[in-house]
Parts: sequence; structure tokens; C-alpha cells
Amino acid sequence: MTLTTAAQNSELFEHQIKIERTARYYTLGELNEHTKTIWFVVHGYGQLSQYFIKKFANIVDNQTFIVAPEAPSRFYLDADFKRVGASWMTRELRHSEIYDNNDYLNTIYESLLKDRDLTNIKINILGFSQGCATVCRWFGAEKIKCDRLLLWAGFFSNGIREVIEPEKLKNVETFYIYGDKDEFLVAYPEISEKFRATMMEDINAKIVCFEGKHTVDEPTLKLIIESF
Repeated sequence: MTLTTAAQNSELFEHQIKIERTARYYTLGELNEHTKTIWFVVHGYGQLSQYFIKKFANIVDNQTFIVAPEAPSRFYLDADFKRVGASWMTRELRHSEIYDNNDYLNTIYESLLKDRDLTNIKINILGFSQGCATVCRWFGAEKIKCDRLLLWAGFFSNGIREVIEPEKLKNVETFYIYGDKDEFLVAYPEISEKFRATMMEDINAKIVCFEGKHTVDEPTLKLIIESF
């Protein structure tokens, strides 16, 4: 006689539920009647916004306001459980995390700019590394103002169309910036070269290469801003 247990007959089901949680962002400068430029700067994998935003401290003046959202998923970076980093998403629950990230960034955008006249204000959105995909998906899915898009040291195997329709960027001044010794891009030369080529072909992006590694190079950032 064969006995069939409840466990043998049971099926595994995945369930998803929407929850509320607390996220944080950092700012530099003041958002007031004198503000002419607003930056949203989105960090890369394993970073925290409180440190990432310091890369932009030298561009702040009485007309510039900088916002650095922090990815809501944090983890320890070392075996001593001392250093903490954050990540925007993984392949697990990918579509849900993309939606949640867009919703989160929209909440920041709306809370800061909902009742503000943006006619004479330039909004620059910068994504670094993993943050490149995050900002592209955000801008591609939502109705937010973006005058300039700066994609720094990130790339997508299937080109920019993997994360945003090029048509969405036809009126947006777009930059792609990378270091010639970037350890992540150097590891995939054919993919990264193909990606830069599609960037120029699909959206006529301005390509900026600086001497350096996988970082936001402050002198290069300053030169780009001077070109605006």
C-alpha cells in the first residue's frame, strides 16, 4: 500500500503583496525661488547616497539643488558587517522592483516639485553604473521633466532600447560618460563598444571619455557642465 502525504500533494505558489516602507534621500543646496538647476543623481551598485552625493558638492551654488535618492535594498559589503551598500534591483522579482523604483523616485520628484513652476528650471538626471538603468526606466515610464540625461559608466548588452525607447529621448540632451580604464567596461570590450555605437546611432548621444576608472570623475563633470 502506498501512502500519499499532504506534502507530496501540495503545490508551491508565489504571492506578492504591496507594503509600505521607509526610504531616504539626501540633498545639497537649497530649493527656493532662486533655483535654476535641479539634479537628480542616482548611485550605482553597492553605494550609499550620503557618500555618492559628495561627488557633486563642487557644483552647488545658490541656484543649484541636488537630490540623491538611495536604493531601498541594503546589504553588507564585507565579512566584518561594517560597510553597507545598496542595490536598485536584482533579477529576482525584476518587474516588481522596476515598478517600485519608479514609484519611489516619483514620490521624491512629486514631493519636491509638485507645486513648483519648472518653466525656467533645468532638470538634469544622472545615473551612475547600475543607476543608469534605473534612471532610464524611470524617465521612460513616467511623465517627468528631464532636460539633460547623463549616463555614467553603465551599459546594456542589448543597447539603450533594453531600458528606454530612443524616441523618448529625442528632445533630451544625452551624454554617455566613461573612464578609459573602467574595470567593468574593459572586461567586456565588444559589448561596451557596441553599446556606445548604438547610443550614437539611436539617440545621438554625446560620448565623453576621461582618463580614469569606474567613478564619477569630478573634473570631467565640471567640464561637461561648462559645455551646457
